[in-house]
Amino acid sequence: MRLVRHLEDMPFKRLAGGSVVTIGAYDGIHLGHRQLLRRVVDVAIDTGRPAVVLSFEPTPKEFFAGDAPPARLMRFREKYEGLAARKIDVFYCPRFSTEMRSIPATSFIRQVLVQGLNARHIVVGDDFRFARRREGSIDDLIRASRALDFTVEQVPSILSGDTRVSSTAIREALAAGDVKGANALLGRPYRMSGKIVKGRQVGRTLGYATANVDLRRRRSAVMGIYAVRVHGLPEGVIDGVASVGTRPTFDLTKPLLEVHLFDFDRDIYGEYIHVDFVKHLRDEARFDSVDELVAQMDADAENARSALAARTP
Repeated sequence: MRLVRHLEDMPFKRLAGGSVVTIGAYDGIHLGHRQLLRRVVDVAIDTGRPAVVLSFEPTPKEFFAGDAPPARLMRFREKYEGLAARKIDVFYCPRFSTEMRSIPATSFIRQVLVQGLNARHIVVGDDFRFARRREGSIDDLIRASRALDFTVEQVPSILSGDTRVSSTAIREALAAGDVKGANALLGRPYRMSGKIVKGRQVGRTLGYATANVDLRRRRSAVMGIYAVRVHGLPEGVIDGVASVGTRPTFDLTKPLLEVHLFDFDRDIYGEYIHVDFVKHLRDEARFDSVDELVAQMDADAENARSALAARTP
């Protein structure tokens, strides 16, 4: 998959025969997203055209939210890897800016979709909005398609029980500690990935050495203590207990993902891991003494082992 951040770098020869395009934040690549992506790839294969995903970085919601952005389900690298795994050919991800926020719907269709991406078939969800003040709709695409020689397809939402699958619903479930519910909407365990970095090594002194992962997102979708499974190490899948937060007992402020791997003792600094969240155990808390904290960590580890034993990998 080719990543393109600037339109002038677009592989125009590759798009000369047209492209199949979908547009959206694709945060989480949940069940609904996967249905859209499957349709894009199927049409691309059938027509012999490249499959293109158009997204923005930062996302429009992050841009407009300022200092209070919505929690991000995926960091940029995770989104890139997720799209590449689904056989997308081109990931066009320009920067969302003041100029981009001001573009009218008609100009967006003509300049970005048709002239920029040579779109010949556009696949969107049933809640799709775009361009200035979200004024653009599926109806605008259909009207423009008649004059600009492309077709439009709308893919319906997926329901999980009575809940419409969406990134917002997943964020709400994770914020409430409902990992099982969030995972049902995702169609897989909620995952955070990253490189292991050196920390203050406080956990080691307490008998709980941790692998520390920089969140690389302005706001985390999960906070608290969790039973987790870790993928990506040569030893295979490893159970553990994780903390996501600021470690209030030690008056730290930068959120961090810390994972204690059960029955594991190897230096893994610099390795890239994937942490799958299985169950929320408790919220983060401040303790009056280190002894109280260690006692709670002992309980967390035991609770995590029990939760993981009840769920086969």
